[in-house]
Amino acid sequence: MSPAPDINIKASDIDIRQVDINIKASDIDITCLDIDINLSDIDITCSAIDIRGSCTDMAPVTPIRVEPGAEANPQMAQMPTDLLHLRSICEICGSLVNCERIARMPFSSFGLHADLLLGVKELGFKRPTPIQLDAIPPAVAGKDVLACAMTGSGKSAAFLLPILNRLIGKKRGTTRALILTPTRELAAQIDEHLRELAVHTPLSGAAVYGGVGMGPQEHAFRSGVDVIVATPGRLLDHFQYGYAKLEGLEVLVLDEADRMLDMGFLPDIRRVLRHLPTKLQTLFFSATLPQPIVELSKEMLKNPATISIERKSAPATGITQSVFPVSQDLKLPLLETLLKRREIQNAIVFTRTKHRANRVFEQLERHKVRVARIHGNRSQAQRTDALAGFKNGRYQILVATDIAARGIDVEALSHVVNFDVPGMPEDYIHRVGRTARAELTGDAITFVAPDEENDLRAIERAIGKRLPRVTVPDFDYAQKPAEKLEIPIQERIAAIRARKAEDRARAKAKAERRGTAAPTPARAPARAQQPKGASAAPSGQRRDQSRRPAGGNRSGGPPSRGRR
Repeated sequence: MSPAPDINIKASDIDIRQVDINIKASDIDITCLDIDINLSDIDITCSAIDIRGSCTDMAPVTPIRVEPGAEANPQMAQMPTDLLHLRSICEICGSLVNCERIARMPFSSFGLHADLLLGVKELGFKRPTPIQLDAIPPAVAGKDVLACAMTGSGKSAAFLLPILNRLIGKKRGTTRALILTPTRELAAQIDEHLRELAVHTPLSGAAVYGGVGMGPQEHAFRSGVDVIVATPGRLLDHFQYGYAKLEGLEVLVLDEADRMLDMGFLPDIRRVLRHLPTKLQTLFFSATLPQPIVELSKEMLKNPATISIERKSAPATGITQSVFPVSQDLKLPLLETLLKRREIQNAIVFTRTKHRANRVFEQLERHKVRVARIHGNRSQAQRTDALAGFKNGRYQILVATDIAARGIDVEALSHVVNFDVPGMPEDYIHRVGRTARAELTGDAITFVAPDEENDLRAIERAIGKRLPRVTVPDFDYAQKPAEKLEIPIQERIAAIRARKAEDRARAKAKAERRGTAAPTPARAPARAQQPKGASAAPSGQRRDQSRRPAGGNRSGGPPSRGRR
């Protein structure tokens, strides 16, 4: 084929099969719907290649990993060097192809079952995220995985798809996969995502967590659902009973492993492991993996595929971060000012304590803001209603403690407001990761009082940059708030004691009224002398019959406990 300075090919279906093609051009523009190229020898010399189309299945293009400092190709220096970002390089001439659609292979390239691919398509997933590109192939191959990726990057699908693909076609009635999560909300969310992905398959799942009755969860164990998503505490509650046997388990997933394996969760995790088979495929997924956690995970993983383990934890690139210096007493007036100016479409407002969350909720509600709250003292029904109402737009603001910062997926969240600066940089990353999910954009605002400057500096050191300071025009930073946000602990304790004293007084008065109104009961007649020689067994039988399993029912079923 003779050299040409400009070639423009437009077609709906082009099928090229040649033994030797030599194309030399300064500019090639291919616009098509479907191109199938099978070549044994291609020599392409060009200065620019621009490919636009829905088909990216090109044989001479190989995805490569670009790491900071890597110089696999001179043109790499001109490309972004994100550790998790894939680029493509031509196998023939070594030219870097500036087309992400080629680098990001379609879900069909993972060898997933057709029914799963249909579910993926219906969810609107166009292409896999970087963590899915890296994690799904080794997970499908049956290897252990230790994966670290920023929050909102698609970790759930990265372990759900390999699990579902493994279980399709296997005999039903046996639980073969267990997913452990730190919070109830995350367990419910993963279970919902599982149902969406498996909608065209017969596979089933169940969420097992505290705050709700154990009856339906017991039924899930007895019926042998394919996948159980559980919090450790409630799972240990079920392990006390014979029906909760996971002898057929094949896959174990620890999601948010950094929180699961810290000092608070590690004992429960080890107790759970004693109830599981020793031969398992184990998958660790988390937004952060500090080195001590990495070392601990090595005890549980066997030759894992490590993904992005050396990546420094940082918020997603689509988040615009800013700091609003303000005194503690003026944080709430500043938040109300931003809401009145309609600068915040919807937001999660994070507080340091449950008491401060309640106070922010009460004062915002008093100002007619559509607001809900979620923290550890709220019942599971209240937490579920608050999160569902926030997702569907019934509430504009969700006031929360860090219980909501781990893995909760709120679509198109415009703002995250750190009402209080988190004490740990990792918590900051998880908080702000609620926005700018799935490659969207969002804003993260942090209110910083003078006594929180040290925590802010620790966060800035962790993320590697100084955050811009913002002053709100026309806001009176010298004003005196109408009331204090936080009631001193001594006053709260005194109020609780006074309330309990009133309750005791009312109960005593009610008992006295009942005592004066009720007649004195007659003395029961003395028990007749037992005939000589009669058996004393009935007394013992009565004691045995009166016994019931502790906390259980007549059938010895499990009690309804509130552990997470």
